[in-house]
Parts: sequence; C-alpha cells; structure tokens
Amino acid sequence: GQSEHYSGTELTSSELQVRKDLVICWCILLGQKVDENYCCVKYIEDHVELLDFLVVCYKKSDLALNCGIMVRECIKHPTLAKYILESNSFELFFEYVELPNFDIASDALNTFKDLLTKHETVVSVYLSSHYEQFFERYTRILTSTNYVTRRQSVKFLSEFLLEPSNSKIMKRYIQEVRFLNIMIGLLKDSSKNIKICAFHVFKVFVANPNKPPGIIEALRDNRKELLKLLHNLPASKGEDELDEERDLIIHRIEKL
Repeated sequence: GQSEHYSGTELTSSELQVRKDLVICWCILLGQKVDENYCCVKYIEDHVELLDFLVVCYKKSDLALNCGIMVRECIKHPTLAKYILESNSFELFFEYVELPNFDIASDALNTFKDLLTKHETVVSVYLSSHYEQFFERYTRILTSTNYVTRRQSVKFLSEFLLEPSNSKIMKRYIQEVRFLNIMIGLLKDSSKNIKICAFHVFKVFVANPNKPPGIIEALRDNRKELLKLLHNLPASKGEDELDEERDLIIHRIEKL
C-alpha cells in the first residue's frame, strides 16, 4: 500500500529527470522474472487501481507522455491489457485521441492501438462482447471535427479490420448500413489520405459476396455519387494496386 501511494504522489510532484528515471525503473521492473513469473505484473494485477491511475494521468499534460510509456509497458502483458480494455478507464482513450495537444493525442492513439493489436485473443474476446459500445464510440472519432483524429482513426480501422485475426469482427462490421454510410461520408472528405483509407474499408463492403439487402440498396441508391467519387479518387505514382482495386470496385457497383 505504501509503495503504491508513494509511486502515485511521486509521479505527480517530482522533477522532470526524476520522472524519467521512474519511468525507466517501471519498465525494468515489469520485465523482471522470478521463477518464470513476472512478479511486478502480479503485483499490478492485485492493485489494478495503479492502471486506472496511469490512464487518468493522460489528463495532466506534464505527465501524459511519461504515463503513456508506462501504460504501453503494462499492455505487453495480456492480463493487464485485458483489465484496461474491460475497465471504465478504456473509455477515456476516445476522449484523449481528440485532445488539442497533438503530442498527447498521438501518444494516446499509440496506446489505444497497442491495446487493440498486442494480444489477438484478448481483443477478440473483448470486441465480441463489447461490439456495440466499442463501434458506437469509434464512429464518433471517425466523424470527429479534428482532421488528425479522423485521418488516424480511419487509417487504423482500415488496417485493423483487414487483420486475419479480426475477420469475424470485419464480417459483422460490413453487414451494417450505418457503417457503410460513414465510409461514404469519408470518401467525400477534402483530405486525400482520408479518402484513400476510407476506400480500403469501403471496398470490403462492396467486395463482400454475401451483401445483405440493406447494403445492396444503399449502394444502389448512392450509385451515381459513388461512381463519381471513385473516379475522382486521388492516386499517386506507384499506386497501381490502388488503381486496380478502384477499377474493380467501380465495375462491381456498375453491375449492381
């Protein structure tokens, strides 16, 4: 109890160099094994309020980046990643990625990505049981007024859904008209990067051989506009694969 209280107050009040040293010690301790067991990980499992404390510290601009490193070190261990994902603290990341401070928002996004990519089984179980609430929140950051948040979140989604380990989640996602409409909206974004990332999610809706009636109807209703958006999709030199995929998707929509 005393050491836990000490690390908490120390992290809030100590000078910059001491803080850096604390972070280094934290990372070293988490990697220490005694008889094949990570003893400090076990300690944190028994004192999970430490994890909540670290996540909340993102709100303090002078502590956020230090705490980010410490949280990501914890996330390397599946039990600790599972706790954060299933805790109320995880919801805070949806706010943090929109913070006006670019460095902190980017750091929070890196932590968010680690939580959703480090341990496939943990993530798969979490998303199966929290699918609705997760994607409801994720939709909010996809449609954020903050350009960086929109760009980073659609880029991550395009990578995340196409991971083989997330195929069940992806198959469920592409059944939903509301998510198709989000991607159509992002295809209209003024940013080239956002358009291209949105296309990589949008193409999966179109290429799905088992499209539900609602998706077919939405694609038909927006057919003219979609063909125009796809024809105008910006391509760069060396992106032949993108051009090929775009032509294939245009052909699929024309055939509907």
